[in-house]
Amino acid sequence: MSDAQKAIEYAHQNRERFSRELTEFIRIESVSTDDEYKPQVLKAAEWAADHLRKIGIENVALMPTGGHPVVYGDWLKRPGAPTVLIYGHYDVQPVDPIELWETSPFEATVKGDYLFGRGTSDMKGQVMATLNAVESIMKTGDFPVNLKFMLEGEEEIGSMNMGNFLPKHKDLFKADFCLNPDAGAISADEPTITFGLRGLAYFEVHVYGPTRDLHSGLFGGTVHNPAQALAELIAGMHDSNGTITLPGFYDSVRPVTDQEREATAKLPTTPESYLKQTEVPALWGEKEYTPALRTGARPTLEVNGLLSGWTGPGSKTVLPAKAMAKISCRLVPDQDPIEVHKQLVRYMEEHAPKTVTWEVKNLHDSPWAITDVNTNGVRAMAAAMETIWGKPPLYRREGGSIGVVAMLQNICGVESGLVGGGLPDDNVHSPNERMHLPTWHKNMDAFIHFFFNMK
Repeated sequence: MSDAQKAIEYAHQNRERFSRELTEFIRIESVSTDDEYKPQVLKAAEWAADHLRKIGIENVALMPTGGHPVVYGDWLKRPGAPTVLIYGHYDVQPVDPIELWETSPFEATVKGDYLFGRGTSDMKGQVMATLNAVESIMKTGDFPVNLKFMLEGEEEIGSMNMGNFLPKHKDLFKADFCLNPDAGAISADEPTITFGLRGLAYFEVHVYGPTRDLHSGLFGGTVHNPAQALAELIAGMHDSNGTITLPGFYDSVRPVTDQEREATAKLPTTPESYLKQTEVPALWGEKEYTPALRTGARPTLEVNGLLSGWTGPGSKTVLPAKAMAKISCRLVPDQDPIEVHKQLVRYMEEHAPKTVTWEVKNLHDSPWAITDVNTNGVRAMAAAMETIWGKPPLYRREGGSIGVVAMLQNICGVESGLVGGGLPDDNVHSPNERMHLPTWHKNMDAFIHFFFNMK
Protein backbone atom coordinates (compact mmCIF):
# COMPACT_ATOMS: atom_id res chain seq x y z
CA MET A 1 0.00 0.00 0.00
CA SER A 2 1.39 3.41 -0.98
CA ASP A 3 1.85 6.23 1.52
CA ALA A 4 -1.03 8.10 -0.11
CA GLN A 5 -3.31 5.07 0.16
CA LYS A 6 -2.42 4.66 3.86
CA ALA A 7 -3.35 8.27 4.50
CA ILE A 8 -6.61 7.95 2.57
CA GLU A 9 -7.51 4.84 4.55
CA TYR A 10 -6.90 6.80 7.77
CA ALA A 11 -9.10 9.62 6.50
CA HIS A 12 -11.93 7.20 5.70
CA GLN A 13 -11.66 5.54 9.11
CA ASN A 14 -11.91 8.92 10.84
CA ARG A 15 -14.75 10.46 8.85
CA GLU A 16 -17.15 10.44 11.80
CA ARG A 17 -14.66 12.23 14.05
CA PHE A 18 -13.81 14.71 11.30
CA SER A 19 -17.52 15.57 11.05
CA ARG A 20 -17.80 16.06 14.82
CA GLU A 21 -14.82 18.42 14.81
CA LEU A 22 -16.29 20.43 11.95
CA THR A 23 -19.53 20.70 13.92
CA GLU A 24 -17.57 22.15 16.88
CA PHE A 25 -15.96 24.70 14.57
CA ILE A 26 -19.28 25.74 13.01
CA ARG A 27 -20.86 26.30 16.44
CA ILE A 28 -18.51 29.22 17.03
CA GLU A 29 -20.36 32.31 15.78
CA SER A 30 -17.35 33.97 14.17
CA VAL A 31 -19.17 36.78 12.29
CA SER A 32 -16.41 39.25 11.47
CA THR A 33 -18.67 42.05 10.22
CA ASP A 34 -20.17 42.79 13.66
CA ASP A 35 -18.11 43.90 16.67
CA GLU A 36 -20.65 42.19 18.92
CA TYR A 37 -19.17 38.89 17.75
CA LYS A 38 -15.54 39.87 18.28
CA PRO A 39 -15.07 37.45 21.23
CA GLN A 40 -16.49 34.65 19.10
CA VAL A 41 -14.14 35.47 16.21
CA LEU A 42 -11.21 35.26 18.63
CA LYS A 43 -12.59 31.98 19.98
CA ALA A 44 -12.63 30.57 16.43
CA ALA A 45 -9.00 31.64 15.94
CA GLU A 46 -8.02 29.93 19.18
CA TRP A 47 -9.95 26.80 18.20
CA ALA A 48 -8.14 26.66 14.86
CA ALA A 49 -4.77 27.20 16.55
CA ASP A 50 -5.46 24.42 19.05
CA HIS A 51 -6.43 22.10 16.21
CA LEU A 52 -3.19 22.82 14.34
CA ARG A 53 -1.22 21.92 17.46
CA LYS A 54 -3.25 18.75 17.90
CA ILE A 55 -2.43 17.44 14.44
CA GLY A 56 1.30 18.11 14.84
CA ILE A 57 1.88 21.59 13.45
CA GLU A 58 4.61 23.60 15.16
CA ASN A 59 5.23 27.29 15.99
CA VAL A 60 1.48 27.94 16.12
CA ALA A 61 0.66 31.54 17.00
CA LEU A 62 -2.08 34.14 16.77
CA MET A 63 -0.55 37.06 14.94
CA PRO A 64 -2.10 40.52 15.51
CA THR A 65 -3.21 42.41 12.40
CA GLY A 66 -4.93 45.50 13.77
CA GLY A 67 -8.18 43.57 13.53
CA HIS A 68 -8.88 39.87 13.88
CA PRO A 69 -5.70 37.77 14.16
CA VAL A 70 -4.02 35.56 11.60
CA VAL A 71 -3.42 32.00 12.80
CA TYR A 72 0.08 30.91 11.81
CA GLY A 73 1.77 27.55 12.08
CA ASP A 74 4.42 25.59 10.24
CA TRP A 75 6.06 22.20 9.80
CA LEU A 76 9.46 22.69 8.17
CA LYS A 77 11.29 19.40 8.50
CA ARG A 78 11.98 18.50 4.87
CA PRO A 79 15.09 20.41 3.73
CA GLY A 80 15.11 20.80 -0.03
CA ALA A 81 11.44 19.85 -0.42
CA PRO A 82 8.85 22.38 -1.63
CA THR A 83 6.96 24.48 0.89
CA VAL A 84 3.18 24.67 0.60
CA LEU A 85 1.32 27.56 2.23
CA ILE A 86 -2.22 26.60 3.23
CA TYR A 87 -4.65 29.52 3.27
CA GLY A 88 -8.07 29.63 4.85
CA HIS A 89 -10.37 31.91 6.80
CA TYR A 90 -12.27 31.19 9.99
CA ASP A 91 -14.70 34.11 9.86
CA VAL A 92 -18.22 33.80 8.43
CA GLN A 93 -21.01 35.96 7.05
CA PRO A 94 -23.95 37.20 9.15
CA VAL A 95 -27.00 34.93 9.20
CA ASP A 96 -29.64 37.55 8.37
CA PRO A 97 -32.42 37.15 7.48
CA ILE A 98 -32.61 34.59 10.28
CA GLU A 99 -36.30 33.83 9.66
CA LEU A 100 -35.45 32.19 6.33
CA TRP A 101 -33.23 29.53 7.88
CA GLU A 102 -34.80 26.07 8.04
CA THR A 103 -32.19 24.92 10.59
CA SER A 104 -30.30 26.71 13.34
CA PRO A 105 -27.43 28.44 11.47
CA PHE A 106 -24.75 27.63 14.05
CA GLU A 107 -25.93 24.10 14.79
CA ALA A 108 -24.49 21.95 12.01
CA THR A 109 -27.41 19.81 10.81
CA VAL A 110 -27.14 16.82 8.47
CA LYS A 111 -29.98 16.39 6.00
CA GLY A 112 -29.33 13.69 3.43
CA ASP A 113 -25.97 14.30 1.76
CA TYR A 114 -25.74 17.88 3.03
CA LEU A 115 -24.46 19.56 6.17
CA PHE A 116 -26.35 22.79 6.84
CA GLY A 117 -24.96 25.73 8.82
CA ARG A 118 -23.19 29.06 8.45
CA GLY A 119 -19.62 28.43 7.36
CA THR A 120 -20.14 24.84 6.24
CA SER A 121 -19.19 25.70 2.65
CA ASP A 122 -17.60 29.14 3.13
CA MET A 123 -15.21 28.12 4.44
CA LYS A 124 -14.84 26.23 7.69
CA GLY A 125 -15.69 23.02 5.89
CA GLN A 126 -12.96 23.64 3.32
CA VAL A 127 -10.42 24.53 6.03
CA MET A 128 -11.16 21.31 7.86
CA ALA A 129 -10.94 19.22 4.69
CA THR A 130 -7.40 20.51 4.24
CA LEU A 131 -6.42 20.02 7.89
CA ASN A 132 -7.92 16.53 7.87
CA ALA A 133 -5.79 15.65 4.84
CA VAL A 134 -2.70 16.97 6.64
CA GLU A 135 -3.53 14.97 9.77
CA SER A 136 -4.12 11.80 7.75
CA ILE A 137 -0.62 12.01 6.28
CA MET A 138 0.98 13.06 9.57
CA LYS A 139 -0.48 10.09 11.43
CA THR A 140 0.47 7.45 8.86
CA GLY A 141 3.99 8.38 7.76
CA ASP A 142 6.39 11.17 6.85
CA PHE A 143 4.96 14.34 5.41
CA PRO A 144 6.34 14.78 1.88
CA VAL A 145 6.64 18.61 1.83
CA ASN A 146 7.09 21.54 4.18
CA LEU A 147 4.01 23.38 5.41
CA LYS A 148 2.99 26.87 6.47
CA PHE A 149 -0.49 28.01 7.49
CA MET A 150 -2.28 31.34 7.14
CA LEU A 151 -5.81 31.29 8.55
CA GLU A 152 -7.30 34.77 8.61
CA GLY A 153 -10.35 36.22 10.33
CA GLU A 154 -11.27 39.06 7.99
CA GLU A 155 -11.88 37.54 4.57
CA GLU A 156 -15.60 38.27 4.81
CA ILE A 157 -14.82 41.96 5.37
CA GLY A 158 -12.38 42.23 2.50
CA SER A 159 -9.17 41.18 4.33
CA MET A 160 -9.09 44.81 5.38
CA ASN A 161 -5.89 44.59 7.47
CA MET A 162 -3.96 42.15 5.28
CA GLY A 163 -2.62 44.91 3.05
CA ASN A 164 -0.64 46.29 6.00
CA PHE A 165 0.02 42.94 7.66
CA LEU A 166 1.54 40.98 4.77
CA PRO A 167 4.38 43.36 3.82
CA LYS A 168 5.63 43.20 7.41
CA HIS A 169 5.71 39.40 7.31
CA LYS A 170 6.32 38.67 3.63
CA ASP A 171 9.36 36.47 4.29
CA LEU A 172 7.45 34.39 6.84
CA PHE A 173 4.76 33.53 4.30
CA LYS A 174 7.00 32.86 1.31
CA ALA A 175 6.37 29.44 -0.18
CA ASP A 176 6.57 27.53 -3.43
CA PHE A 177 2.79 27.34 -3.77
CA CYS A 178 -0.37 28.29 -1.89
CA LEU A 179 -3.18 25.76 -1.56
CA ASN A 180 -6.33 27.86 -1.23
CA PRO A 181 -9.57 25.86 -0.89
CA ASP A 182 -11.73 29.00 -0.75
CA ALA A 183 -13.11 28.36 -4.22
CA GLY A 184 -15.34 25.58 -5.40
CA ALA A 185 -16.36 23.22 -8.15
CA ILE A 186 -18.78 23.69 -11.00
CA SER A 187 -20.60 20.55 -9.87
CA ALA A 188 -20.06 17.51 -7.66
CA ASP A 189 -19.04 15.53 -10.73
CA GLU A 190 -16.72 18.15 -12.24
CA PRO A 191 -13.47 18.83 -10.33
CA THR A 192 -12.49 22.42 -10.93
CA ILE A 193 -9.39 24.58 -10.65
CA THR A 194 -9.93 28.33 -10.58
CA PHE A 195 -6.99 30.20 -12.10
CA GLY A 196 -8.39 33.73 -12.18
CA LEU A 197 -10.29 35.99 -9.81
CA ARG A 198 -11.85 39.35 -10.49
CA GLY A 199 -10.94 42.33 -8.37
CA LEU A 200 -13.39 44.62 -6.62
CA ALA A 201 -14.05 48.33 -6.26
CA TYR A 202 -16.86 49.26 -3.86
CA PHE A 203 -18.48 52.68 -3.60
CA GLU A 204 -21.32 54.67 -2.11
CA VAL A 205 -22.90 57.32 -4.33
CA HIS A 206 -24.77 59.99 -2.36
CA VAL A 207 -27.12 62.51 -3.98
CA TYR A 208 -28.41 65.49 -1.96
CA GLY A 209 -31.32 67.84 -2.63
CA PRO A 210 -33.11 69.98 -0.01
CA THR A 211 -31.72 70.25 3.51
CA ARG A 212 -34.65 68.21 4.86
CA ASP A 213 -37.44 65.94 3.64
CA LEU A 214 -40.17 68.04 2.02
CA HIS A 215 -43.93 67.65 1.57
CA SER A 216 -44.26 66.05 -1.86
CA GLY A 217 -47.56 67.84 -2.52
CA LEU A 218 -46.13 71.28 -1.83
CA PHE A 219 -42.75 70.88 -3.51
CA GLY A 220 -43.05 67.97 -5.95
CA GLY A 221 -42.53 69.09 -9.53
CA THR A 222 -40.50 72.11 -8.44
CA VAL A 223 -37.68 70.57 -6.39
CA HIS A 224 -35.73 67.77 -8.11
CA ASN A 225 -36.20 64.55 -6.16
CA PRO A 226 -32.74 63.12 -5.22
CA ALA A 227 -34.09 59.58 -5.47
CA GLN A 228 -35.23 60.21 -9.04
CA ALA A 229 -31.94 61.90 -9.92
CA LEU A 230 -29.96 58.97 -8.52
CA ALA A 231 -32.16 56.43 -10.32
CA GLU A 232 -31.55 58.23 -13.62
CA LEU A 233 -27.81 58.37 -12.99
CA ILE A 234 -27.68 54.66 -12.19
CA ALA A 235 -29.77 53.78 -15.24
CA GLY A 236 -27.28 55.64 -17.42
CA MET A 237 -24.31 53.61 -16.15
CA HIS A 238 -25.19 50.85 -18.65
CA ASP A 239 -26.33 51.05 -22.23
CA SER A 240 -29.00 48.82 -23.78
CA ASN A 241 -26.43 46.04 -24.36
CA GLY A 242 -25.35 45.99 -20.72
CA THR A 243 -22.07 47.70 -21.54
CA ILE A 244 -20.78 50.01 -18.79
CA THR A 245 -20.70 53.68 -19.77
CA LEU A 246 -18.20 55.11 -17.27
CA PRO A 247 -15.66 57.10 -19.34
CA GLY A 248 -12.53 55.04 -20.01
CA PHE A 249 -13.87 52.01 -18.11
CA TYR A 250 -12.69 49.46 -20.69
CA ASP A 251 -9.46 51.19 -21.74
CA SER A 252 -7.21 48.87 -19.71
CA VAL A 253 -9.33 45.70 -19.88
CA ARG A 254 -7.26 42.79 -21.14
CA PRO A 255 -9.09 41.21 -24.10
CA VAL A 256 -10.46 37.69 -23.78
CA THR A 257 -8.20 35.37 -25.77
CA ASP A 258 -9.34 32.65 -28.16
CA GLN A 259 -7.81 30.09 -25.78
CA GLU A 260 -9.93 31.42 -22.91
CA ARG A 261 -13.04 31.32 -25.06
CA GLU A 262 -12.29 27.69 -25.97
CA ALA A 263 -11.62 26.68 -22.35
CA THR A 264 -14.76 28.42 -21.15
CA ALA A 265 -16.82 26.74 -23.87
CA LYS A 266 -15.96 23.37 -22.27
CA LEU A 267 -17.58 24.38 -18.98
CA PRO A 268 -21.07 23.04 -18.27
CA THR A 269 -22.19 26.57 -17.29
CA THR A 270 -24.67 27.07 -20.11
CA PRO A 271 -27.32 29.79 -20.35
CA GLU A 272 -29.81 27.14 -19.26
CA SER A 273 -27.79 26.34 -16.13
CA TYR A 274 -27.75 30.02 -15.14
CA LEU A 275 -31.51 30.22 -15.62
CA LYS A 276 -32.00 27.12 -13.48
CA GLN A 277 -29.75 28.37 -10.68
CA THR A 278 -31.20 31.88 -10.52
CA GLU A 279 -34.83 31.22 -11.54
CA VAL A 280 -34.92 34.52 -13.45
CA PRO A 281 -37.12 34.74 -16.56
CA ALA A 282 -34.22 35.65 -18.88
CA LEU A 283 -30.51 36.45 -18.79
CA TRP A 284 -29.05 39.91 -19.39
CA GLY A 285 -25.68 41.33 -20.39
CA GLU A 286 -23.18 41.85 -23.19
CA LYS A 287 -24.45 39.77 -26.07
CA GLU A 288 -21.01 39.25 -27.60
CA TYR A 289 -19.91 37.21 -24.55
CA THR A 290 -21.31 33.99 -23.12
CA PRO A 291 -22.70 34.08 -19.56
CA ALA A 292 -19.63 32.20 -18.30
CA LEU A 293 -17.31 34.82 -19.81
CA ARG A 294 -19.45 37.66 -18.48
CA THR A 295 -19.13 36.33 -14.93
CA GLY A 296 -15.46 35.39 -15.08
CA ALA A 297 -13.56 37.44 -17.63
CA ARG A 298 -15.54 40.66 -18.04
CA PRO A 299 -15.87 43.59 -15.63
CA THR A 300 -19.21 44.54 -14.12
CA LEU A 301 -20.99 47.36 -12.33
CA GLU A 302 -23.77 46.33 -9.96
CA VAL A 303 -26.12 48.18 -7.62
CA ASN A 304 -25.86 46.40 -4.28
CA GLY A 305 -28.31 48.55 -2.34
CA LEU A 306 -30.52 51.64 -2.51
CA LEU A 307 -31.75 53.90 0.28
CA SER A 308 -33.93 56.99 0.15
CA GLY A 309 -37.02 58.54 1.66
CA TRP A 310 -39.74 56.68 3.55
CA THR A 311 -39.37 52.88 3.48
CA GLY A 312 -41.46 51.94 6.52
CA PRO A 313 -45.00 50.51 6.53
CA GLY A 314 -47.84 52.58 5.21
CA SER A 315 -47.57 55.86 3.32
CA LYS A 316 -45.68 59.05 4.02
CA THR A 317 -45.69 61.52 1.16
CA VAL A 318 -42.23 63.01 1.32
CA LEU A 319 -39.80 64.32 -1.22
CA PRO A 320 -36.58 62.92 0.28
CA ALA A 321 -33.62 65.12 1.10
CA LYS A 322 -31.09 62.57 -0.07
CA ALA A 323 -30.56 59.23 -1.76
CA MET A 324 -27.75 56.71 -1.61
CA ALA A 325 -26.67 53.72 -3.70
CA LYS A 326 -24.03 51.12 -2.92
CA ILE A 327 -22.24 50.19 -6.12
CA SER A 328 -19.62 47.52 -6.73
CA CYS A 329 -17.48 46.91 -9.78
CA ARG A 330 -15.86 43.53 -10.41
CA LEU A 331 -12.57 44.18 -12.16
CA VAL A 332 -10.44 42.13 -14.54
CA PRO A 333 -6.84 42.36 -15.76
CA ASP A 334 -5.51 45.08 -16.12
CA GLN A 335 -7.98 47.39 -14.40
CA ASP A 336 -6.93 49.53 -11.42
CA PRO A 337 -9.49 50.20 -8.63
CA ILE A 338 -8.12 53.72 -8.18
CA GLU A 339 -8.71 54.48 -11.84
CA VAL A 340 -12.22 53.04 -11.68
CA HIS A 341 -12.97 55.39 -8.78
CA LYS A 342 -11.84 58.29 -10.95
CA GLN A 343 -14.00 57.03 -13.81
CA LEU A 344 -17.09 56.91 -11.61
CA VAL A 345 -16.41 60.45 -10.36
CA ARG A 346 -15.94 61.62 -13.95
CA TYR A 347 -19.26 60.04 -14.94
CA MET A 348 -20.99 61.90 -12.11
CA GLU A 349 -19.32 65.16 -13.11
CA GLU A 350 -20.55 64.73 -16.68
CA HIS A 351 -24.08 63.50 -15.96
CA ALA A 352 -25.29 64.68 -12.55
CA PRO A 353 -27.88 67.49 -12.93
CA LYS A 354 -27.20 70.93 -11.46
CA THR A 355 -30.35 70.59 -9.33
CA VAL A 356 -28.60 68.30 -6.83
CA THR A 357 -25.21 67.90 -5.18
CA TRP A 358 -23.39 64.60 -4.82
CA GLU A 359 -20.34 62.73 -3.57
CA VAL A 360 -18.72 59.35 -4.28
CA LYS A 361 -17.25 57.50 -1.31
CA ASN A 362 -14.60 54.87 -2.04
CA LEU A 363 -15.25 52.17 0.58
CA HIS A 364 -13.10 49.23 -0.40
CA ASP A 365 -11.10 47.66 -3.19
CA SER A 366 -9.41 44.36 -3.94
CA PRO A 367 -7.04 43.49 -6.81
CA TRP A 368 -7.62 40.88 -9.49
CA ALA A 369 -5.40 37.79 -9.73
CA ILE A 370 -4.35 35.33 -12.42
CA THR A 371 -2.44 32.10 -11.70
CA ASP A 372 -0.19 30.36 -14.22
CA VAL A 373 -1.83 26.96 -14.78
CA ASN A 374 1.54 25.47 -15.73
CA THR A 375 3.03 25.81 -12.22
CA ASN A 376 4.03 22.65 -10.39
CA GLY A 377 1.36 23.26 -7.77
CA VAL A 378 -1.49 23.49 -10.27
CA ARG A 379 -0.25 20.41 -12.11
CA ALA A 380 0.02 18.51 -8.81
CA MET A 381 -3.55 19.41 -7.93
CA ALA A 382 -4.84 18.56 -11.39
CA ALA A 383 -3.24 15.11 -11.20
CA ALA A 384 -4.69 14.58 -7.70
CA MET A 385 -8.19 15.47 -8.87
CA GLU A 386 -7.92 13.18 -11.86
CA THR A 387 -6.89 10.33 -9.54
CA ILE A 388 -9.98 10.78 -7.35
CA TRP A 389 -12.61 11.79 -9.90
CA GLY A 390 -11.30 9.73 -12.80
CA LYS A 391 -11.29 12.74 -15.11
CA PRO A 392 -9.12 15.87 -15.52
CA PRO A 393 -10.36 19.04 -13.87
CA LEU A 394 -11.99 21.92 -15.62
CA TYR A 395 -10.27 25.32 -15.51
CA ARG A 396 -12.14 28.56 -15.05
CA ARG A 397 -11.87 32.23 -14.13
CA GLU A 398 -14.13 33.00 -11.19
CA GLY A 399 -16.33 36.05 -10.87
CA GLY A 400 -15.73 36.62 -7.17
CA SER A 401 -12.84 38.27 -5.35
CA ILE A 402 -10.43 36.90 -2.74
CA GLY A 403 -8.10 39.79 -1.94
CA VAL A 404 -5.38 37.73 -0.30
CA VAL A 405 -4.69 35.80 -3.53
CA ALA A 406 -3.42 38.90 -5.31
CA MET A 407 -1.63 40.09 -2.17
CA LEU A 408 0.28 36.83 -1.85
CA GLN A 409 1.15 37.03 -5.52
CA ASN A 410 2.25 40.67 -5.49
CA ILE A 411 3.84 40.90 -2.02
CA CYS A 412 5.20 37.40 -1.36
CA GLY A 413 5.58 36.09 -4.91
CA VAL A 414 3.39 33.06 -4.19
CA GLU A 415 1.01 31.62 -6.78
CA SER A 416 -2.27 30.13 -5.50
CA GLY A 417 -4.23 27.10 -6.57
CA LEU A 418 -7.91 27.81 -5.96
CA VAL A 419 -9.93 24.68 -5.36
CA GLY A 420 -12.49 23.41 -2.87
CA GLY A 421 -15.71 21.53 -2.37
CA GLY A 422 -18.10 24.47 -2.55
CA LEU A 423 -20.88 24.01 -5.12
CA PRO A 424 -22.97 26.65 -6.91
CA ASP A 425 -26.13 25.74 -4.97
CA ASP A 426 -24.52 25.83 -1.49
CA ASN A 427 -26.37 29.07 -0.59
CA VAL A 428 -23.10 30.75 0.33
CA HIS A 429 -23.74 34.14 2.05
CA SER A 430 -27.46 33.27 2.14
CA PRO A 431 -29.83 31.50 4.51
CA ASN A 432 -29.57 27.70 4.57
CA GLU A 433 -25.90 27.54 3.64
CA ARG A 434 -24.88 23.94 3.13
CA MET A 435 -22.01 21.67 2.09
CA HIS A 436 -22.19 18.50 0.01
CA LEU A 437 -20.59 15.83 2.22
CA PRO A 438 -19.58 13.35 -0.52
CA THR A 439 -17.68 16.15 -2.29
CA TRP A 440 -16.09 17.16 1.04
CA HIS A 441 -14.72 13.65 1.47
CA LYS A 442 -13.49 13.49 -2.12
CA ASN A 443 -11.60 16.74 -1.66
CA MET A 444 -9.82 15.36 1.42
CA ASP A 445 -8.62 12.42 -0.67
CA ALA A 446 -7.54 14.75 -3.48
CA PHE A 447 -5.62 16.98 -1.07
CA ILE A 448 -3.74 13.92 0.22
CA HIS A 449 -2.66 13.04 -3.31
CA PHE A 450 -1.77 16.69 -3.96
CA PHE A 451 0.77 16.78 -1.12
CA PHE A 452 2.46 13.61 -2.36
CA ASN A 453 2.43 14.93 -5.95
CA MET A 454 4.24 18.08 -4.78
CA LYS A 455 7.30 16.30 -3.37
